[in-house]
Amino acid sequence: MRTDVRQVADGTYLVHGGHTNWVILTEGDAVTLIDTGYPADRQRLLDSLAAVGASPQAVTAVLITHAHNDHLGSAEHLRTEYGTPVHLHPAEVPHARRDFLQQVGVGTVLRNAWRPGVLPWAVHVLRSGGTEQHPVTSPQPFPAATGPLDLPGRPVPVHTPGHTDGHTVFHLPDAGFLVSGDALVSGHATSRVRGPQLLPGMFHHERDRALASLDVIESLAADTLLPGHGPIHRGPVRKAAQQARERAV
Repeated sequence: MRTDVRQVADGTYLVHGGHTNWVILTEGDAVTLIDTGYPADRQRLLDSLAAVGASPQAVTAVLITHAHNDHLGSAEHLRTEYGTPVHLHPAEVPHARRDFLQQVGVGTVLRNAWRPGVLPWAVHVLRSGGTEQHPVTSPQPFPAATGPLDLPGRPVPVHTPGHTDGHTVFHLPDAGFLVSGDALVSGHATSRVRGPQLLPGMFHHERDRALASLDVIESLAADTLLPGHGPIHRGPVRKAAQQARERAV
């Protein structure tokens, strides 16, 4: 299947993988990769790098919004094959090692199987390696200093817990972009809603904290949302967070 790479600005690309997105930031010959899709998305991931004129060797670092299998899929592969460091929020580092798992369980999915879209989504998860475990052996926390990371794109990590304890969005203030992972999405295979929204409740480790993190997102100056699921959303992210909160009530 052809890799869907969308250039949203100079040096910024949103890639639609198997139900999950990742973001490529380029600066000269260097690359920052935010998330990596499902395990079965590996060839798509490599193809997306090639499509922007890069290679796995050019990836300076992998940044992970959160350590669910559909975002962490090829992180360890890049670390072991190319020596690429994998960075997460300190609270998410043990999650990436699989010291514990904060992810929807099979039982919960089965109890929700009657909901529209859940069964097709579950089949896709199985086919994409979503129930496999690919822990990152040596994940690294973000540097202790606040502000932009010294990486291509200069992303600023912002802690937005709830979906998982260490979920992080990445703010690109100069470009006016927000890479939102699963803290704020614009669609999902199990949702009939289109536009800014929270994921269905069964996917959140702590839904109340996920709702509270919308306040954090609302405070960030950005006018383009690059979500972990769904298409790019253009418009004030402040309004997108408000809309997601209203829909979640």
